[in-house]
Amino acid sequence: MRSVTPHFPPLPALRDFIYMYRMDADRTLSQNYLMDMNLTRKMVRRAGDVTNAFVVEVGPGPGGITRAILEQPCKRLDVVEIDKQFLMPLQHLSNHSMERMHVHRADVLKFDFEQVWTDAGAVKCSWVEEGPNFHIIGNLPFHISTPLVIKMMRQMSIRRGPFVFGRVPLTFTLQSEVAKRVVGEPCSEFRSRIGVTCQNLTEPRILFNVPGKCFTPRPDIDVCVVQFLPRLEPLIPAAYIVVDKVFRTLFHYKRRFLAKAVQLLYPRAVSLEMGHHLLKHTGIDQEELITRLGMDELAAITLCYQNQCLKTPGLFHFDFRHPVTLDVLAEQFSDDPFPPKYSRPTIELEQIDNEGMTLEQFTNSF
Repeated sequence: MRSVTPHFPPLPALRDFIYMYRMDADRTLSQNYLMDMNLTRKMVRRAGDVTNAFVVEVGPGPGGITRAILEQPCKRLDVVEIDKQFLMPLQHLSNHSMERMHVHRADVLKFDFEQVWTDAGAVKCSWVEEGPNFHIIGNLPFHISTPLVIKMMRQMSIRRGPFVFGRVPLTFTLQSEVAKRVVGEPCSEFRSRIGVTCQNLTEPRILFNVPGKCFTPRPDIDVCVVQFLPRLEPLIPAAYIVVDKVFRTLFHYKRRFLAKAVQLLYPRAVSLEMGHHLLKHTGIDQEELITRLGMDELAAITLCYQNQCLKTPGLFHFDFRHPVTLDVLAEQFSDDPFPPKYSRPTIELEQIDNEGMTLEQFTNSF
C-alpha cells in the first residue's frame, strides 16, 4: 500500500514566520536556523530513505528541516526541542502531520531515544542488518554538537540508546572546523581525538557544505552536513573506556613524539620501562608524531596497553593529571575490576559468510 504524504502549506517568509510566533534566536543556546527549503530538503534527501522510517530530529527550532522530513512518507517523527518558544509552531506542524509527528520539550543530551522508539512500537533490527529504518537528523546548536556526538559514540560502542534498534545513521550539521576534525586523516592538521573516536566506530563523511550566510542569524563560520554510519565492528576491538583513555592521553600533547606521549599512560616510576615495552611490542617508530598515527597503529597501542593493565593492578586508573603511585592505585581500586573487554555482536556475526572463515578464525583476525 502506497504511503500517503500530507500537504503542507508553503513555509512563510522568515520575517513573517518570526513575527507570527514572536520568535527570537537565543544566542546562549547557539541557535542558528536553516529556513531555505531547498537546503533542508537536500539535507533530508542526503540523510537517506526515510520512507516508513522512525526519525528523531534534534533541535528543530522553527521547523524548516521538520517540514522537509514530513514531506516524505516517514512512519513517525519525534522532534526534541528545549526552547519553549518553538513549541507552538512545532505543534502547528504536528497538527498537519496525520498524527506522525510528536513534540518533546527536552534536553537532547538527556533524551531517551530508546524509550521513545520502544513506546512507539518500533521493531529492533539486527546489528548486521544494512540500513535499518531509523534515522537521527539535526541542525545542532554549536555548543552541544561535540557533547552529543561523543554521547552517540559511547552508546553506539555498547549498542545502547538508539543503537538498540540497529546501526542507526546520524546526520548532523557541525561547524566546519569540527567537521574537518571528525574526518581528519593521518598527517592532516585536523587529526584529533574526536576524529579517531568517530572513525573507530563509524564511517564519518562530509555530505556537503553550507555557507554561514544561509543561516539565521548568520554565524561567523561555515557549516558542514556530516553523516555517521556505524561500523559493523569498531576498528579497535576494545571497550570504549579503554580506547577513550588512550586517545585522551595521546592527543593531550598531540604534537609530541610517540615515545614521550605514551609515557603519560604510566606512573613516572615505571613510565620508561612500560613505555619502551609498548613501543617494542607494537613496532611503531618512537619518533612518530601522534597526528601521523593510523587506526592500525592506534589499535596496536590500545590493545598492548589493555594487556598491560590486565597484568598490572591499578594501572588503568592512573591519570597523569593527578599522578599517584601504582601501589596506592592497586590498593584504592582493589575491589574495582578492570573494565570489561569489548563485547562483539557474536550471534549476529555467526550469520555472516566471512569468505569461508570460521567464527573463531574471524575473531582471531582482529
